[in-house]
Amino acid sequence: MGMTAAELKERFGDTVFDSVEVEARGEDMVEFALACGETDPCFTDSSHPDFQAPANFATKYHGARMLPSDFPKFDPARMIDAGKAIEIHAPIRPDTKLTAKSHLHDIYEKTGRSGLMVFLVHRMEFTDESDELKAYVDWRLILRGGLQ
Repeated sequence: MGMTAAELKERFGDTVFDSVEVEARGEDMVEFALACGETDPCFTDSSHPDFQAPANFATKYHGARMLPSDFPKFDPARMIDAGKAIEIHAPIRPDTKLTAKSHLHDIYEKTGRSGLMVFLVHRMEFTDESDELKAYVDWRLILRGGLQ
């Protein structure tokens, strides 16, 4: 029998298990904005006085680990990507060095027509060199059948 969501949350919740450093380069920001269909010059023109990354820019980055190294094993075929949510706290400007730290922000259970589901909310927290919070990216994963 696997661990419950409450047991997983107690053991793994809010503990940073991965950290990566990236640089938000201006040309990457423009390329990303255009690929997403953005038309506002503050996202597509690097000479614009308020040039910044589009809101979804931080989703392009990922860490080395999806889950903590000692997280219980499960069959990846039972995992569903339930999408991403982004919360912006301050603009990301060009040539900013960012640190993205990952932790399991939330773990909870629901029962649906197909049975038990465990939801994992993997959060990447992006800060700049002065430790100013720039954005959160929450990635929701569903484990059908829980941990077995």
